[in-house]
Amino acid sequence: MLQVHNLEVVYDDVMLVLRGVSISVAPGQIVALLGANGAGKSTLLRALTGLLDVHHGKITRGSVDLDGQPVGHLRPAQLVTRGITQVMEGRRIFAELTVEENLRIGAHTNPRQFKERADRVLTLFPVLADRRRDTAGYLSGGEQQMLAMGRALMANPRYLLLDEPSLGLAPRLVDQVRDLIVAINETGTGVLLVEQNATMALSIASHGYVMETGKVVLDKPAKELLSDEDVREFYLGLAGTDMAGGTGRRSFREVKHYKRRKRWLS
Repeated sequence: MLQVHNLEVVYDDVMLVLRGVSISVAPGQIVALLGANGAGKSTLLRALTGLLDVHHGKITRGSVDLDGQPVGHLRPAQLVTRGITQVMEGRRIFAELTVEENLRIGAHTNPRQFKERADRVLTLFPVLADRRRDTAGYLSGGEQQMLAMGRALMANPRYLLLDEPSLGLAPRLVDQVRDLIVAINETGTGVLLVEQNATMALSIASHGYVMETGKVVLDKPAKELLSDEDVREFYLGLAGTDMAGGTGRRSFREVKHYKRRKRWLS
């Protein structure tokens, strides 16, 4: 199990970003992590993958554990060999390299199994198989997202961390990415899905967390979060009742100033 216990993270020895965050991802589980920009979601992923140093951040309290053993002090490559990989927001592929070369980089921790793992990835993403010798920068946005996910899978992870995989994609491609996440999970890979598309994330997750200002403010099964009035108000844009007493969708201004938010952060 991948677990975070009471984690605090500080940037530049000054800015406290995570304030006692605790989450867990069981083997073979999809967990959704929701929250507005600046809530601390990406910082949490950096703590899980050893990338805080790059951003002048450090863990000042709490721990990151894998199967009961602390791993928060390990370097990124060491975490990859232990089964934790990440697909960063914005895809971050090597645009000047071919699709196959990108996949080869993903297998750098175990290059001897490149062919076996590449065959698995190209079966999962057949569009990449058709373009394996094409320069990655010429792929569409959806194809680049698939390549980023495929490159991460080349390390044969036990836990895959996805940071906004649907960002900037057309609705049809969002549905495709959602189905691919489910297919990856069905192979036994645990998934931590960071998403602002709450409907998509909660529709495939078994559990979910909501973060605000560096803290977890809601921690429930995904189905309960989908029906929670607070989540519906802020992340799905749905109101329980409107000004006339009916039901429907509120304006952004009404949602922005929804007073129940104060209860979350109290």
